[in-house]
Amino acid sequence: MPTGIVLTMWIIWATCALATIVLFGYRSSLSRDEDSQIFLDEAFAHENAKQGMIISKLNRVQPLVHAGLAATGAMSVVVVAYYLYHSYVTLFG
Repeated sequence: MPTGIVLTMWIIWATCALATIVLFGYRSSLSRDEDSQIFLDEAFAHENAKQGMIISKLNRVQPLVHAGLAATGAMSVVVVAYYLYHSYVTLFG
């Protein structure tokens, strides 16, 4: 039944896209608090530690963002390929 396949493709694509958008938002909220300053004085050790925690969180999220982009791109290719195949079969029998 093609309708079930099409619906499944679109649900998977939407899930991948939504997860990627959520990860982008999370990464953006983390990087908003990141400062590109160098803390040389020991008086700012707490700020340095806080920035280190932010950078470690960003480094953990980055592979997930790349995986989400790859999954969304792959599903986009699958959806386009399905519709191209369906159009070819419809036009040329």
